[in-house]
Amino acid sequence: MAGNGKRAPRESQADRRARTRNALLEAAARGLSTYGYANLVLERVASEAGYTRGALYHLFANKEDLALAVVQWVDETWNAEVGHLAAAQPDPVDALMEMARGHAVYCRRDVANVMMTLRVEFAGQDHPVGRAITEIVGRLEADCAALISAARSSGAIPPGPPAAVMASAYLGVVEALGIELAGHAPHDTELATRAVRGLLGLPPATPVTPVTPEPSSAPPTA
Repeated sequence: MAGNGKRAPRESQADRRARTRNALLEAAARGLSTYGYANLVLERVASEAGYTRGALYHLFANKEDLALAVVQWVDETWNAEVGHLAAAQPDPVDALMEMARGHAVYCRRDVANVMMTLRVEFAGQDHPVGRAITEIVGRLEADCAALISAARSSGAIPPGPPAAVMASAYLGVVEALGIELAGHAPHDTELATRAVRGLLGLPPATPVTPVTPEPSSAPPTA
């Protein structure tokens, strides 16, 4: 009890439900990143989140329902942590660079492999999870293609392959580097920037040369 005699407000049922759901989604995202969909065990997901299997089934009907919710959750967290950084940049090249750096930071989390893992697993299959991922990736590719087209129109980047092809290449480089270099901060963001600049046909970023002080002409003091 607080010193002023007032009790802390009780957590509402909606808050408890949201907290439980988020914990289960994060645990499931880690599981999907590591094991994929076919090998995901719901009992393990519940245990790692600190809940019972019954709590999981109270919120998600089955594994497909859980995986679809995870895909949506990853999309939402990526947009909140990365997408908005790019959208805030008025210059299309700056937006592409910010997205590359932001994705590298996002990949420091242990849930970043979800989309790539599931996209590979469901390639060529007509499955609700695969369709959901295809829709998200398609939307992101279209956004990147629009940025590339705008940068070409302004002369910021040189002409080259079609914007849609460049967007696919851009996302492939950003995704692969982010996953491969996870845990190697701050080199992950630096190398992502280098790779994207090269892909877009931009010159390397000019490094900041430290200023070396000139030797003093004053006589030494005794």
